[in-house]
Amino acid sequence: MKKLPVIHPFLFAIFPVLFLFAHNVNRVSFSEILLPTAIVLGFTLLLLLLFRLILRDSKKAGIVVSILLILVFSYGHVFNLIRGEGEVGYLHRYLLPPWGMLFICSAYFIIRTRRNLHNFTNVLNIVATFLVVISLINIGYNFKSNVTSQDIKSTRNIEINSIDSRKPDTLRDIYYIILDRYASTSTLKEIYNFDNSEFIDYLSDKGFYRASKSTANYLLTDHSLASSLNMEYINYLSDRMGEESRNLGPLFEMMQDYKVWRFLKSKGYKFIHFGSWWRGTKRNKYADTNFKLAHSLSEFSQFLDVLYKTTMFHPIDWKLDITGFASTWRRQQWKRILQEFDELAEVPNIKEPTFVFAHMLIPHDPYVFNRNGNFVTEEEERKRTKIVNYVDQLIFTNKKLKILIDKLLSDSELSPIIVLQADEGPYPQRYSADVLNFNWEQARKEELREKMRILNAYYLPGVDKDILYPSITPVNSFRLIFNLYFDTNFELLPDENYAFVDGRHLYKFFNITDKVKYQ
Repeated sequence: MKKLPVIHPFLFAIFPVLFLFAHNVNRVSFSEILLPTAIVLGFTLLLLLLFRLILRDSKKAGIVVSILLILVFSYGHVFNLIRGEGEVGYLHRYLLPPWGMLFICSAYFIIRTRRNLHNFTNVLNIVATFLVVISLINIGYNFKSNVTSQDIKSTRNIEINSIDSRKPDTLRDIYYIILDRYASTSTLKEIYNFDNSEFIDYLSDKGFYRASKSTANYLLTDHSLASSLNMEYINYLSDRMGEESRNLGPLFEMMQDYKVWRFLKSKGYKFIHFGSWWRGTKRNKYADTNFKLAHSLSEFSQFLDVLYKTTMFHPIDWKLDITGFASTWRRQQWKRILQEFDELAEVPNIKEPTFVFAHMLIPHDPYVFNRNGNFVTEEEERKRTKIVNYVDQLIFTNKKLKILIDKLLSDSELSPIIVLQADEGPYPQRYSADVLNFNWEQARKEELREKMRILNAYYLPGVDKDILYPSITPVNSFRLIFNLYFDTNFELLPDENYAFVDGRHLYKFFNITDKVKYQ
């Protein structure tokens, strides 16, 4: 066999990046893989130079580095295969030593062998090339599917300028605040053993109408926000995308270019977007202003965080915090939420009428707040149950919401319109055991209710609120608001709830309304 250059270490290095990207093309932008790619290639180059200097043999150095890379990037996948539910930190103590010994023994054999390693090097080159090529083919196939789906626009059914409406003499600021996975009062009481009546009473005292029997229209943020921001059900995507599709591209587009902001923009509103670290809402290209996290040395992406957690370095760094990476992403989430609350409170100082969309990943995990707002490390989070972590973060959320609402109401010259709404409820415990294959058609009623019953509250000053009703769902929120304040004639849609079968069939919807509605 013809001799090939030692390229397999670099190919084995970029394969995990390409593999993860291939399975998340529609969730991750191409720019997000550039930094991880640069990091793994730079790391590989340094290792090659080091081992070549020590061993004085480029082939042996390459094989040792490839073995190390394979073990480093496969560790997290093996760990996830053998882990169970509950506290699993102890498992690293039993898995890391044999993983380390495997590398030491393999490296010792390669270093000590007197055999010709040319053929073995060529085989590694071929295997690594095959893995990379397969990933690139998958990326190309999924990317092509993503690009061809972009013609599915949220504004296709409604021409904004043709809607019969009026422009009020004065325009109130509008705040659409999404509190991700904020559960209903009944869920909090029955599953989390938490009485949220103190916060609910606060909202009532301030003049909010709480839709006490509200439910999410869809069980995933992607579908839920695409629906509420466009004031429509999105089941038609089943035919356009196919029930087998996992392409979220159309939903991301619908969360960018949506009917609510276009309507309000036509009335003279300024559009301010407060996003999260999640790609779907991280930034809106149509907004006049996008929230940006200040005082951050680097904006680590979710992609890099997921990739990092597949490596052998994560449990070591999690324990010792050698690099600081383990806590940096969590710290940024902690800072992001605090800064979002602070900057939301300053919106009344803007002279123009303003529409604010704020997607706040709280009480959504990671659980970085205790009930007093102090930072919670990953180790501290792991030591506590999900219920304790969730409730503590929710209590802190309530405290910050009170401060924010008081500020918005006191500082606004004209009382604003405020919608506090969850896009989904928290996931049931069984879901975490098999995220991709969890079958929602086989989910128990109590699991569906935990996922679908949500907080939904409206502050609608200066209008007759009798039109509101306890079971209103997010799809009708802006239909109702536009009818009340702009004299539109949107028909309220039936309040229904839909789930998809599993993570492999994101557009195979089925109706679960009878299972989740309140009696």
